[in-house]
Amino acid sequence: MIRMSEQQTPGRNDVELEQQPPGAEPEQTSSPNRAEPQPDALEKAQAQIAQLEDGWRRAAAELDNFRKRCAKDLVRAREQERAKTTAGWLPVVDNLERALEHASSDPQQIIEGVSAVYQQALSVLASLGFPRRDDTGKPFDPALHEAIGTIADKELVPGTVARVVRPGYGADDEILRPAAVVVATRSD
Repeated sequence: MIRMSEQQTPGRNDVELEQQPPGAEPEQTSSPNRAEPQPDALEKAQAQIAQLEDGWRRAAAELDNFRKRCAKDLVRAREQERAKTTAGWLPVVDNLERALEHASSDPQQIIEGVSAVYQQALSVLASLGFPRRDDTGKPFDPALHEAIGTIADKELVPGTVARVVRPGYGADDEILRPAAVVVATRSD
C-alpha cells in the first residue's frame, strides 16, 4: 500500500512507501504531522486529565479540612488555657472575699490575711510561668527593665538597679512586664 503524508510542503519529497501484506490492518503511526490523535490516545488523555483533576480537588478539600481542624484546635487550646488561668486565680479571689468578710476584725489579723493572699497571688503568677523579679543591685538591662529615673550614689556601681519602683514579672527569656527601676549613676 502506498500512502502519502497528509501535509505536503513544496520542494520536499513527503511520499512514504509502506509495504503491508494483504489482509493486514493498516499500521497506525504516531507521526507528529497527524491532525487527529488516535481514539485510544484521546480517551487515555481524557481519563488522565479527569484523574488529575480529581486528585487536585481532593487535595484542595483535604487542605481546607486541615485548615478548619487547625482553627478549631487553636480555639480549643485558647479556651483550655483561659480556664486553667482562671482556675488558678479562683482561690485568690475566695481568700480576698474572706478577708473582706472580716474587715471589722482586728487590723493586725486583716493585715496578716491580706499578706497571705498576696503571697498566694505571687505563687499563682509563678506557676503560670511569670515569677516576680527582684532586680535590686543587678546590672540594668533594657530588655528586662524600664528606667524611670537615675540616682547618683557613691556606694552603688554605676549602671546597676538602685531601686525597684514597680516589680517586673517573668523569666529572663519571657518577660510579662519589665520592672520600672531607678538606675545608679556616677556621683560627681
